[in-house]
Amino acid sequence: MRYLKFFLLLIFVFFCLYMQTRHDNHKCISVQIKGSDTMLNLIQALVEKNSKLKANVSITGGGSGAGLASLINATCDIAMSSRSIEKREKILAEKKNIKIAEFKIGLDGLAVLVNKNNPVDKLTLNQLKDIFMARITNWKEVGGEDRKIVILSRESNSGTHIFFKERVLRDNNKNAIEEFSVKSLMMPSSQTIYDEVFRNPNALGYVGIGFINSGVKALSIAVDIDSEYIYPTLENILNGTYSILRPLYLYTNTKQKDIIKTFINFVLSDHGQKIILETDFVPLKCKVKNKVK
Repeated sequence: MRYLKFFLLLIFVFFCLYMQTRHDNHKCISVQIKGSDTMLNLIQALVEKNSKLKANVSITGGGSGAGLASLINATCDIAMSSRSIEKREKILAEKKNIKIAEFKIGLDGLAVLVNKNNPVDKLTLNQLKDIFMARITNWKEVGGEDRKIVILSRESNSGTHIFFKERVLRDNNKNAIEEFSVKSLMMPSSQTIYDEVFRNPNALGYVGIGFINSGVKALSIAVDIDSEYIYPTLENILNGTYSILRPLYLYTNTKQKDIIKTFINFVLSDHGQKIILETDFVPLKCKVKNKVK
């Protein structure tokens, strides 16, 4: 009987050690998420509100291009991107024997911001194009005061930069995309664009709609002079009437950790989509869309 008790005690001790080791290993799982500055706060909220995500999660920006490059170089687990992956990036991934999985998780409208004291409150897409190409250089040319326009853009590795250029600077007659004026000030993040617009009465820049608040003014945008001017709200993005609209993506290696699959499933669940809505982005799930309407 004494040996039996001793044997059972040993089993119990080993079981406790095994469970502790499993627990410690689970706690030590690390997840690296990198990419779009636009999506930083969104992904942070999704991580914080996912009770099943037992891991050390690091989230950093740097732009969509930086996130995808990091994923291709196997230095992050998830790339956040406010644009779809480009052909050259797919080719580079294939050369490194990396298969990439794409997950569309929501939508975002780009708002054009001006200082709240600027009397201009609406522009057409052509006027916007002419401003960013420096063909319009003074606010008086679009109904404002006699002041020089200060153009703010994201840097070229930003998905926001690429999308805005493709949507606004496109020359439909030549089927080509124009370039931003060299007079544009390239800003490292959406927050720096917001901050400059907030303090500079002459500035104009573009950011995700989550940055709209009473400290700045978002412009209503019309496709042309004969169209209705539409303000960038969640409802107008959902019904497709606001014209500067883009999808948001998460990219992963197809050979991903189980915890990555769990996180992606959470993001695409009703709970995750509700968090996307609460973070001022537009969810994909119909149930949540109906609540917005």
